[in-house]
Amino acid sequence: MSHSKISTVILITLLGFSAALRANPAPTPLTPGPNDGNIAYITARLLEEFHYTQRPFDTDTSKRFYDAYLNAFDPEHLYFLQSDLAEFSRYRTNLDVMTLGPHGRADVSPAYKVFNRFKERLHQRIAYSDELLKHDNFKFTADEQVRVNRKDAAYPKNLDDAKRLWRQELMLDYLHERLNNETIAPGAQLSATDRVQIVQTLQRRYDRELRQFDELESSDVLQAYLDSLAHAYDPHSDYMNTENAQTFSINMSLALCGIGASLTSEDGYCKIDNLIPGGPAWKSGQLKPNDKIIAVAQGNDPFVDVVDTELSRIVQLIRGTKGTQVRLTIIPADDPKSHRVVSLVRDQINIKDQQAKAMLIEKPAANGTTNRIGVIDVPSFYAPVDSGGAPDSGNHVSADVKKLVEKLMREKAGGIILDLRGNPGGSLEEAIQFVGLFVTNGPVVQIRSPENDAAEDENGRAPDIYHGPLIVLVNRLSASASEIVAAALQDYGRALIVGDTSTFGKGTVQNLDQLRPFVLPASDSATNDPGLVKITIRKFYRINGASTQLKGVIPDIVLPDALSYSHDIGENSLPNALSWDTIPATNYVSLNDVQPYLPALLRASGARVATNQDFSYVRQGIADLQRLQSEKTETLSEQKAWDEKEKLEKENKIRAKEIASRPLPGITMYELTVADSGKTGLPEPVKLMKAPANSGDIYTAVFPTNSINIVPLTNSVPPDAMLEETERIMHDYISLERAGGDIVANHE
Repeated sequence: MSHSKISTVILITLLGFSAALRANPAPTPLTPGPNDGNIAYITARLLEEFHYTQRPFDTDTSKRFYDAYLNAFDPEHLYFLQSDLAEFSRYRTNLDVMTLGPHGRADVSPAYKVFNRFKERLHQRIAYSDELLKHDNFKFTADEQVRVNRKDAAYPKNLDDAKRLWRQELMLDYLHERLNNETIAPGAQLSATDRVQIVQTLQRRYDRELRQFDELESSDVLQAYLDSLAHAYDPHSDYMNTENAQTFSINMSLALCGIGASLTSEDGYCKIDNLIPGGPAWKSGQLKPNDKIIAVAQGNDPFVDVVDTELSRIVQLIRGTKGTQVRLTIIPADDPKSHRVVSLVRDQINIKDQQAKAMLIEKPAANGTTNRIGVIDVPSFYAPVDSGGAPDSGNHVSADVKKLVEKLMREKAGGIILDLRGNPGGSLEEAIQFVGLFVTNGPVVQIRSPENDAAEDENGRAPDIYHGPLIVLVNRLSASASEIVAAALQDYGRALIVGDTSTFGKGTVQNLDQLRPFVLPASDSATNDPGLVKITIRKFYRINGASTQLKGVIPDIVLPDALSYSHDIGENSLPNALSWDTIPATNYVSLNDVQPYLPALLRASGARVATNQDFSYVRQGIADLQRLQSEKTETLSEQKAWDEKEKLEKENKIRAKEIASRPLPGITMYELTVADSGKTGLPEPVKLMKAPANSGDIYTAVFPTNSINIVPLTNSVPPDAMLEETERIMHDYISLERAGGDIVANHE
């Protein structure tokens, strides 16, 4: 018997659940829910009537709707065959007629025919991949090229053409697993154990993908279908079923009703990642990290097995109304052979780790004193969704930041940096109140309706608590309400804006409409919540008259960052984005806090950035990103892939060694939560220690344990070139303002 045949026999024997033995049942088709027709009809009518563009649901909209729905499941054009598209072609120009049908009910059959066909093709791909993995005759010697971005490529001509693409994708996955295994030399023949490990890894990955779609219900299909309809109008209009509406509310409110545990998925099991202090799970003392949840029951109802269940489904089972009981069957981490039932009563959980927080940074000054600056991390413009704007109901970002600013002022911070990087926006009212912390009463943003009526929103109750040096740090992911804040503070001349070449460019206003008042149940048994629709109804404009839509906010000082060069980030990368335009400026008075110092700040920062080692790494990252974006294919030659991997690893080792050789920063840092803001004095400082030499991090930060609702943790801190340079800019700004003249640049 040949060596290859022996290896194949060993492989099949060791796998146990190998591809040769695994069952791959035919997919079960989904059918429309009883209320789907009503929900789709009402959603379409609301979009047609209230969307900012006032665009009719016509043939052109139908085409955008159809294309978006195909891309929702097959963005890389790997699954649908051209014969499938020919069969579905009549839908592309008729979804308007089918959706706005008679008797107030849409024909949603296209949603299910397209989805069921996709699932059929997915099953075919996984079965074909299993067959290829069973034989495992992959050779990586030829320089075969695989197209890495197929969103504009033609769909497969037929099943044979699709299998060619599926084989290439599988080989690429297999090659990546070979390269990621440090024990496998380039070009070496795999041992039976290594082959088993790679095959099992890939099969588990494909099984998870298959299970993800097999577990979808009709509400999930309708979610994707009507979301595609909303996106035919613009990228930020959405349909949300019950589950997605709950998630939206949680993200906006930073609050939910549940047990207070973060969950993760591992090998088909739902595992507890950590417990939120003060929550029901934490108070019970019966749960701990790494416990596995294998079943969930509501009150005294029977248990539902949740092994191999999608994590989002398990989360929905565990969440519920405050005061209700949920029971969990767990496998304790310290006794994996036993099962235990834990009964908990759900309660309101505040998600403190997503709340605004601050860092007070203390740095020695040349004259023997110390300079202090504050950095406030604002992750979103959160506010209770259903509070009606009541100031004392739930988490409000403007109130939280006010407390942090007041605390920093009491601690003699000479300047404050508002870090809005990655902030996706949120509440418009919160953005207006937020600006009022730094600017006296006046307009904050202009808003135009579909009728071209422009109105200005201003803060008539601005507390205007801080008048010192202020910097707003933004990046390409700062969007919506973040852009309103940055634009207003820039137009007033109140804050220096620092960051990427521009912010995201989302300059539109959305309104939430519950569908329940419009949708009558199709039968007495149809009790499902029809969800809600989020519709773009207005556009934002700066007080200087320019829209923030599409172009975003351009900082006063632009720092190098790879995000600025990504083709996939920003409003201009999204289909059906609304255009940029202008309206007349409103009446406002510039404070001119920044302009007198801007030339000197630009000179000093530019000199530092030109020679700063971390920014040289950033520039290399930009070059790498641009190269990757220009490359259309990836090689299946192991030697070429290995050479590239070794080149990158060598560069990373040199970089990590250089970073590890640096001394600890000569600063003292204090982490401040909202809860800390009302206390006297400062918490224990963050302890800084050298990070391991091979980590690529500067230092390890051990946060003190006395921060309320913060679980003690140790974080390795990689270089944050943008924030560190912004801190230097702030020290320069403070120096300039105090001296009233030019400065000697801070070159640290």
